[in-house]
Amino acid sequence: MVAAPSPAELERYLHAHIPLSRAMQISVLELSAEQALLSAPLAPNVNHLGTVFGGSACALATLAAWSLLHYRLHECVADVSVVLRRHSMSYERPVAGIFRACAVLAPPAPWPRFLRTLERHGKARIAVLARLTCEQGEAGAFSGEFVALTQAGARS
Repeated sequence: MVAAPSPAELERYLHAHIPLSRAMQISVLELSAEQALLSAPLAPNVNHLGTVFGGSACALATLAAWSLLHYRLHECVADVSVVLRRHSMSYERPVAGIFRACAVLAPPAPWPRFLRTLERHGKARIAVLARLTCEQGEAGAFSGEFVALTQAGARS
């Protein structure tokens, strides 16, 4: 397999292939097998009240979760696509500045079982969590179920 992308490489990929990430001015701050940390400024994501638009907050959390899976799968599975199956987002406080989303696998992170299922069936599901934070602290929580599909799984 090809080496996993660096934060800068993933950021360029997101901006080129997911135009919303460029419009939101998303930055990839950290990227590892344990977590993905993305951030965005207020200005391109502001709502009518001068705080972060809820859709932007949810998009940042979704992209952080997707990025974690993209990174982890990049090293071990060729030609795999990751799509969001379902999600929920809760908001704890308004955000009036830079905001961040940190994604981790949902416990009890069944990564080996996920990979075995993907290898056997060409598709597998896994849950990812993301915490939304800002200067004032915790701002929201994302929970999502993603599906990974190989070329064979996409045909079935």
